[in-house]
Amino acid sequence: MGHEAPDRGAGARPRPPLFRALGRDEPPATVEIDGEAFVCREVFKHDSWAASGIYASPTRQALCKFNRRQRVLFIPMGWLGRMLAARERSFHDRLDGIDGIPPALGPVRAGGRTLSNAVARTYVAGHALAEGERVGDGFFPRLRCLLAEVHRRGVAHVDLHKRENILVGDDGRPYLIDFQISFGLPRQPLFAPLLRPLLAVLQQCDDYHLLKHEVKHLPDQSSFASRDLERLRPWWIRLHRMVAVPFRSCRRRLLVWLGIRSTSGHAFSEAFPEVAHRRAA
Repeated sequence: MGHEAPDRGAGARPRPPLFRALGRDEPPATVEIDGEAFVCREVFKHDSWAASGIYASPTRQALCKFNRRQRVLFIPMGWLGRMLAARERSFHDRLDGIDGIPPALGPVRAGGRTLSNAVARTYVAGHALAEGERVGDGFFPRLRCLLAEVHRRGVAHVDLHKRENILVGDDGRPYLIDFQISFGLPRQPLFAPLLRPLLAVLQQCDDYHLLKHEVKHLPDQSSFASRDLERLRPWWIRLHRMVAVPFRSCRRRLLVWLGIRSTSGHAFSEAFPEVAHRRAA
């Protein structure tokens, strides 16, 4: 007898508007990018921070992310969506031309106006790095070179601990996505030296998380073993975990209490989990 499939939203209720970036609304059915009309083919994520979908024109595909505009009770949040979109656009501009960073596209328009909370990039055919997935021998060496170039340009990814931010292209190559909480040295030479130590710390965190993924996915190629990860983990990551893990647990319990997730608390148990979690489950 085979194993039963995990609970993928059975019995869970959809997120209420408060926990959706666009509230009761969905991403636009059609948008205009660089003067070209794109039609929504799939919405694969809609959480508290953003709604993301794949859009297609007659010539190409784009990924559009619509950051939060739904208010929190009486507090307007449109400013947050605009800020997150502007940050992600700025990092794509800064990293333009790096092989493995999907190129940014122009402003997103819908209904005759520019959506300041939206950002678009070239769609990469592939999937998020899955739990326990065996990748090609050249995958992590390429990813290491890709990350090194990101660091050379004065940027730390910051969110590399999430496997969902590493794509395995249909061509077998690695791609890095989701730069909205990344950190980069400011352009002003006056402040850059003051923030360089912080950048170094965050880039070391990137390197550690990359090593962690490599040890888990290609253990026979790594010079380190899983038992070495605890010893190699920088103290600032340990400190971050002391705050982040309890916060994540509280958030998970809240979503379970609201009926948005099953008692397991896993993201794939939502009524509409994002694609990365649907495929990983």
